[in-house]
Amino acid sequence: MEVINALGRRKSAIARIYVVSKDENAGAGTIVINNRPMEQYFPMDTLQYIVKQPLELTGTTARYDIKVNLGGGGIKGQAEALRLAIARALCKIDTEAHRPILKTNGLLTRDPREVERKKPGRPGARKRFQFSKR
Repeated sequence: MEVINALGRRKSAIARIYVVSKDENAGAGTIVINNRPMEQYFPMDTLQYIVKQPLELTGTTARYDIKVNLGGGGIKGQAEALRLAIARALCKIDTEAHRPILKTNGLLTRDPREVERKKPGRPGARKRFQFSKR
């Protein structure tokens, strides 16, 4: 019973996961996020699909138990941070088998886009107040 941890980030969301790899085909395949089941934490099917993407691509859906600490950001950013963390953990478990599949589908790349900061003297990052000629 080996525990593997990984980290995933997206926008301001951070996902810290602990993957318990048991004996072959002995894992229940449960994903627990902040002490709640995944179906309760992410009620939308699209977010559940995003989270399960790396597991389904590698064919390891019911092999590992995953415990997650999620924080920051919104639910979409959290789901994508969790997807990156699961993909990184699967690479730690078996690099030769999982890495090429995950790399070709773009699941190992961290999305670097962040919210641009608000500038002084403006209502937002780039928006300006209405110009008045007279």
